[in-house]
Amino acid sequence: MTADSTVALVHSVVSNGDVSNGNTSASSKKSREIDRRRRRRKQKKNNKASQADVDASDVSAASESKENTDPQPQVCEQIVIEYVPEQAEFEDGFNDEFKEIFEKFNFREPLASEEDGTKDESEEKEDVKKKVNSDSDSDDDEQDNQNKEKGISNKKKKLQRRMKIAELKQVSARPDVVEVWDATSADPKLLVFLKSYRNTVPVPRHWSQKRKYLQGKRGIEKQPFHLPDFIAATGIEKIRQAYIEKEDGKKLKQKQRERMQPKMGKMDIDYQVLHDAFFKYQTKPKLSALGDLYFEGKEFEVKLRETKPGFLSNDLKEALGMPEGAPPPWLINMQRYGPPPSYPHLKIPGLNAPIPIGASFGFHAGGWGKPPVDEYGRPLYGDVFGVQQQDQPNYEEEPIDKSKHWGDLEEEEEEEEEEEEEQEEEMDEEELEDGTESVDTLSSTPTGIETPDAIELRKDQRKEPDRALYQVLEEKGESVAPGTLLGTSHTYVIKTGTQEKTGAKRVDLLRGQKTDRVDVSLQPEELDAMENVLPAKYEEAREEEKLRNKPVDLSDMVVEHVQQNSRKRKMHDKEGKKKKDFKF
Repeated sequence: MTADSTVALVHSVVSNGDVSNGNTSASSKKSREIDRRRRRRKQKKNNKASQADVDASDVSAASESKENTDPQPQVCEQIVIEYVPEQAEFEDGFNDEFKEIFEKFNFREPLASEEDGTKDESEEKEDVKKKVNSDSDSDDDEQDNQNKEKGISNKKKKLQRRMKIAELKQVSARPDVVEVWDATSADPKLLVFLKSYRNTVPVPRHWSQKRKYLQGKRGIEKQPFHLPDFIAATGIEKIRQAYIEKEDGKKLKQKQRERMQPKMGKMDIDYQVLHDAFFKYQTKPKLSALGDLYFEGKEFEVKLRETKPGFLSNDLKEALGMPEGAPPPWLINMQRYGPPPSYPHLKIPGLNAPIPIGASFGFHAGGWGKPPVDEYGRPLYGDVFGVQQQDQPNYEEEPIDKSKHWGDLEEEEEEEEEEEEEQEEEMDEEELEDGTESVDTLSSTPTGIETPDAIELRKDQRKEPDRALYQVLEEKGESVAPGTLLGTSHTYVIKTGTQEKTGAKRVDLLRGQKTDRVDVSLQPEELDAMENVLPAKYEEAREEEKLRNKPVDLSDMVVEHVQQNSRKRKMHDKEGKKKKDFKF
């Protein structure tokens, strides 16, 4: 199919509009690509044919020139210089050790020429293969193959440029933060710096897992719920278990009867026991620290916060098979290689501290090995023999009063003792001053008075006899007088106390009945003018005082209130009678 035919197909009119146009466009594209490939092949063939013609013409021209030239041709010598490195001769064994080092300084040019020759041969073979399979391969594939032949692939280059984990740990300030995959990041140094920064929260461990979060716990059997220790100590679990066993032994009718008529208070525990359990003996549960995230299997990890270096628990001694007074199994290696570098100040008996009483050095069963000493018998790591120990006060054996808490107020007896000491000091100072006085001075204090041994400055509460909580009153019957308002038929006799109390009450009563003084204000002009002004003013002020102190008479108000109530009662009775008399 030629180009003219493709143009004719494109511009031709077909009855089935859009579909025909699309088919013609697709077919035209394919035809163009096929034409391009054919043209390239023809150009390659023409180039090779022209090169062959040029070579043949050169050969013919050379043969003609040989025929035309003299029978004795001129010989052109081509000198090729090869650099051969000198091989050093060494003794036996020496050459093998330094062979790799001297190979680095060898001349590499002849090797490069050999590699070029092998490359040329491989290129010629590949050209032949390309000529055979030229119809199937494209130009893009040829370019990719050429790039691969020239050097290393990009993947290998990335691996060579990547920073190693050992180098990253050497550069970083905190090598314990470096992980395996940190070297694959875009900027590993910055990543390690951010991870080693203070108060940084680490990325959760499950970020690299392909399964979903907490999906790995399906096979783990969930443990049943256990009460905390401070609640289990109350014994509620045993009571509940006994109640459940009792319920299981009942019949169906008894269970139905209890459902209809339940009984309360079957599981009764003392309130004080529960109060002490929650407010005295309650302990904090196991909580995660700040910035610590949960991950699968975190609750099964062993926490080493409670353990201390150098302290062996009884469980560990039993697991190691250590009897009492026997050394740990790693003591001999420590004596040979030295104390652990992570704990330089740790006291280890038999290494830098004396062995316990009754133990002995040696390699027998229960022996503490050989003490680490130098050639002069001096200990290397510390006082192994206990010679340099000094008598220091033992502060650990002092009793600690755990009944008191920090911040509690101290007793007042100590304050009194301090005040007494201050008074004694003041008295001593005064005595010294009195001793330095001259003969003419006289003492201001009167003589003949003895000073007390101790002065009580604190106010004591008065001691009074215990009072009775209640008193039984004697009942007395009386008749209600006619005309009295709110009278009672029963009165009670209140027994008075001693005569002193009654006398004091009478005095108080008289004081209450005593009239207040009367103040009269006068002007000096009125005194001169009138003689009777003073008694008149006195009487006027006295009357005002009487009116002011006169008790309020509530009898009129009480009478009015009683009359109103009687009226309301009469009206209510009338309304009730009307309702009773009314009939349908």
